[in-house]
Order: sequence, then C-alpha cells, then structure tokens
Amino acid sequence: MSLILRVLLNAVIVYAVAHLIRGVHLKGFGTALLVALVLGIINALIRPVLFFLTLPINILSLGLFTFVLNALLFWSVTWFVPGFTVDSFVSAFVASFLVSLMSLIFSWFLIF
Repeated sequence: MSLILRVLLNAVIVYAVAHLIRGVHLKGFGTALLVALVLGIINALIRPVLFFLTLPINILSLGLFTFVLNALLFWSVTWFVPGFTVDSFVSAFVASFLVSLMSLIFSWFLIF
C-alpha cells in the first residue's frame, strides 16, 4: 500500500476517533491529516528508540507497557499540531488503541 494512501487512511481513522472519544479534539479534517502525518513520523523515528530504552519495563509487563508508550506518543502529537488537543492520558490511551486497531484492520482489507 502506498504511503499517501496509508496517511489518508490514518487521517480518516484519527478523524473518526476524535468524534468517538470525548477527550480528543480536532479542528477539522486538515488537522487530522497533519496528525496522521506527524504520528507516522514519530512512530517511524522516535518509537523504536523509546521501545528499546523501555525494553526492561516492557518485558516485566509482558508487553503491556507498549500500550502506555503508544498513548504517550499519541499525546505528544498535540505539541506539534495546532488545533489538536487531548484532554487526559486516559483519552490518549483509548484513542491510540483505537487508531492502532482500526489502522491494522483497514490495512488488512486494503492488502487483500
């Protein structure tokens, strides 16, 4: 699947999740597109480093700390994208879980 299609798909997912989760706010679809792009860049560049640094905690928690790491990275996007806010860690946790799950499911459908 092409990179542009993946970013567009993730933008639609972020837009939908922002309407489903009370604590996640977007100005519009353009903001969702920027959130998807920044989130993709953060997940490609910063997430592997943080995952390596938190590997002992991740092993002790049997991989559940990955959800916390994803939520923190999702929440960090608010620093870079104006018009995107997340009210609490719980909102970021639920939203990041839904974005990851929906992205995985839709990617499966687009591959087949």
